[in-house]
Formats: sequence, C-alpha cells, structure tokens
Amino acid sequence: MKLDKDYTVKEIAAIIDCSFIGDENHIVSGLNEIHKVENGDLMFVDHPKYYSKALDSSATTILIDKKVDCPEGKALIISENPFDDYNKLAKYFSPFVPQSSSVGENTVIDSSATIYPNVFIGHSCTIGANVILHPGAVIGNNSILEEGVIIGPNSVIGHYAFYYKKKDTGFDRMHSIGNVHLKKKVEIGALCTIDSGVSGTTEIGEGTKIDNQVHVGHDTVIGAGCLMAANVGIAGCVIIEDNVTLWGQVGLASDITLGKGSTVLAQSGVGKSVDPGKTVFGSPSGDFRLKFRELAAIKKLPELIEKL
Repeated sequence: MKLDKDYTVKEIAAIIDCSFIGDENHIVSGLNEIHKVENGDLMFVDHPKYYSKALDSSATTILIDKKVDCPEGKALIISENPFDDYNKLAKYFSPFVPQSSSVGENTVIDSSATIYPNVFIGHSCTIGANVILHPGAVIGNNSILEEGVIIGPNSVIGHYAFYYKKKDTGFDRMHSIGNVHLKKKVEIGALCTIDSGVSGTTEIGEGTKIDNQVHVGHDTVIGAGCLMAANVGIAGCVIIEDNVTLWGQVGLASDITLGKGSTVLAQSGVGKSVDPGKTVFGSPSGDFRLKFRELAAIKKLPELIEKL
C-alpha cells in the first residue's frame, strides 16, 4: 500500500515508539509484505531465517527485531515485536471505518452498472461500465471492477487476507490494507471468495472466467483468459499466467507459479510450479501421462500379489 504522502523514517519510528538506524530523513512511501515490496516500502521481519531475504529485498526500510548491519541506502527500525508494530502502522494509515449504508464513502459506480438488491459495496471502490452485481454480492473496500465484470450471487470480493501470527494467546490477524482488482470481462460465479491482498493487490486478468464456489487467496495474481471450474482452492501469493485451465476441486499451494497455457486436471493437488504448456494430474501432481500409468499399475497390484 502506498502512503498518502512520503514520511521520514524518524516520523514512522515515532508512531510506534521505536528506535531506528539510518538517516533520519530517509523516506518511507509505502507498507508492504515480502511478496510485494518495492523501492520506498517498509516491511517487517521477525525471524532470523528471513533476515537476509528481507535485507536484500527491494524494501528500503526494514522493521526488525535485532540490530544488524544496515545495508547502504536503507534504514532499520528496531522493534521487540515487528508483527505487532507493523500491524499498528497498517491500522494507523488504513484504519477500520464502520459502514451502515449499502454503498460506502468515496465509491464510484458507473451509471450503466446493474446492481441487484442486497448488494453491499464498501468504501473507495470503483465499479466500471456494464458491471453486473447479482443479489448478495459483497464488494470490499478499495476494490476495482473494470468494464463488463460479472459477480455471481453471494460472492465476496475483497474479504480480509487469511494471514495470522500464532502467539501464546492465540492467533493474531494481520490487518489487511490491500485490495482486489478485476480486469475487463472477468466473470465470478456464485458463492466465490476473492481475498484482498495483505498490503498489495489480488488481481484477476481480463476475460478470466471462474465457476461457483472457488476461493482465491490473498495477493494471488491470475492472468488473462484463464478458466477455473467449481471448488478450486488457491492459496495466497500464487502466480497464474495467461490461459491456464484449472478443473474441478484443484488445490494450489502458496508461492508457486503456473506457466502460461498449463492445465491442472480435476482433483489434483499442486505443490510445485508448473512449466508453461504442461498438463499435470494427481496429488502430489505430476505429468499427467506418468500419473495415469501409475494408476494403471496400481490396478494390477491385486493380480500380482495373488501370483506371489
């Protein structure tokens, strides 16, 4: 998320009452988590396993729980609880704003859009030309729906990200400050959930069609011309390139990429990236030809055992 203006690291550190290392006039222009960081962003890290990844990332300000050497051109903010302090900053710059009306503040709806009864639209949304929102649809804060988007009944666009930190007291949720962007002619079926980005954007490309009861996790980026059948479940931070097909009940693990034109056959569980143009099947998934041969071999096992 980009901030409303540039802040100095001294100003940011003061908000959360922390010390910092670096030039006090060092600029912070955004908040982001590791998958989405850009130059000017602040991110947090609270485990030694990820120190190097954070310090070497594009983020220029690191909220960290240990004093370490500060990379050139960056600044460190030292915090006992980076997750909590990052959450404080997220809530400070993007606070929860209650809403009692069916359309939030600063939302723009094109006059040609069709909005059925019982639709709820949050704050600062953009609803483009010829969009259709069927009954019961919920459009979360900051969502962007381009021309010709169709949202099926009771689908939720822009619910908060499923991002938690386990503590002795239970699970603490990261305050979502991202959004959802649906490009032109995207169609979402009934009872689907498209989660908001944690701090970036969950994006679905032009002309992609999604069946009923599909879940898309936070910060996932889906390309143009994709097709997804019912009961597909996609974890957070997945990259799905153009013209990918996912058949029914496919599950995708986080942080993987499905290459352009690839296909995942029904009821497959995909835990690794898939090369462009490949077809995979099974759980764990693999080349569909090999997996079919494996199934054929398993069918012969009883006969082979009887011969032993």
